[in-house]
Amino acid sequence: MNQKRVNRISSEINKVISHCLYNTIKDPNLDPLYTGITGVKVTNDLSFATIYISVIGDDQKKSDTLKGFENAKGYLKREISKNVKLRHTPELIFKIDDSTERGMHIENIINELNKTGNTDE
Repeated sequence: MNQKRVNRISSEINKVISHCLYNTIKDPNLDPLYTGITGVKVTNDLSFATIYISVIGDDQKKSDTLKGFENAKGYLKREISKNVKLRHTPELIFKIDDSTERGMHIENIINELNKTGNTDE
């Protein structure tokens, strides 16, 4: 399978799941204010789609969010099959993406270093 098609399918799945998260899913564990889809990676054979989720909150919030996505998996697969033309809908795998949190942590460290560096003036 060519990489362009895999990337396009990943993008389409991302759009469908994001739309569902913001518009149709009513699970209290999936609050769009604290949850976002940071990416979707589909395997070359289109059998699996890993959905990367960014969650603002503690470990309990992240765990609850993963449970919410697991509970909504059947609904999300149906929506993907309706909106993305594929012979077989990929199996969905949800993973927490900590990159946003790590980026904010690094930014805070840099800001703190800049503050302490400016006290010499």
